[in-house]
Amino acid sequence: MNDRVLVCDDDSRVRGLLGRLLASHGFSVRTADCGEHALEEISRHTPDLLLLDITMPGLSGFEVCRRVRRMSEGELLPIVLITGLPDTESRIRGLESGADEFVSKPFEHAVLLARIRALLRVKHLTDQLERTENVIFTLARTVEARDSYTDGHLWRLAEYSRTIATSLGCGPEDARHAWYGGILHDIGKIGIDDSVLRKCGSLTPSEFAEVRRHPDIGAEIVSSMRFAPVVAPIVRGHHERWDGGGYPQGLAGEAIPLHARIVSVADAFDAMTTDRPYRSALDQVEAVHRLREGCGAQWDPTIVDVFVDLLDRGELPRTDLAKHPRNVA
Repeated sequence: MNDRVLVCDDDSRVRGLLGRLLASHGFSVRTADCGEHALEEISRHTPDLLLLDITMPGLSGFEVCRRVRRMSEGELLPIVLITGLPDTESRIRGLESGADEFVSKPFEHAVLLARIRALLRVKHLTDQLERTENVIFTLARTVEARDSYTDGHLWRLAEYSRTIATSLGCGPEDARHAWYGGILHDIGKIGIDDSVLRKCGSLTPSEFAEVRRHPDIGAEIVSSMRFAPVVAPIVRGHHERWDGGGYPQGLAGEAIPLHARIVSVADAFDAMTTDRPYRSALDQVEAVHRLREGCGAQWDPTIVDVFVDLLDRGELPRTDLAKHPRNVA
């Protein structure tokens, strides 16, 4: 399939020239004569790249850039600004508006084509990563679906983790990583035999050793994701203990990644308050009591305090409505 380029310029001669040039090099070209039409076109038929004039009546190229970046379809869309403005200030404004590249008028055909192809190569790699991530999120949901007793566990855990992270002072991006960690924390169980995972009685030493492999398996699965450097340590570390008695690395205290400590507390509370094959759900009072008992041994005391405070104030989010893992704030 040919790469799709949207050309937006109020000058019909420029639109025609660019359209013919790009079509002759194998691109599929659509055009818009103003910023408003470009935004409509992106909403209807999202292109692979936007070629955008800066100086237009109505919406300027700068404003179109800003609006495109606020659209879900335009967050990662490569944008090339075509400008007749030679000053540095205009280029800075373009970058601040979300542009990826500039081409000056009058433009050299070879330079324009080279820059377009370079941006499209990056976009193709990004698209491939996104497809990989979607597969991994699907695997996480598959793990949850294998056990009816954990229905909704991932969503609750993800929302709890993000709320705890925010309460601890993490910014939106950092809190989003906690959300990802909550969704993906048990993905390594895809590599553990069902007969072990769903066993009602006590595990044998060899079976427990098998289960203990899942954090490392999970960290390896998420290693190809864009956010692997921050999420893989959460997946690997969510069974570590504050006192160093956990697994798989035996980390202790603040050597355990913060988000892994967050997920550990949220995971424990949700597990205790959910029916499992080997026991009925505990009530909230008993679950909180057990969290308090484990402070300083199994869990980070500060995170337990924050979680219980959120719980007491009714500030943990509702999790009865499942969300798709790509729909994160």
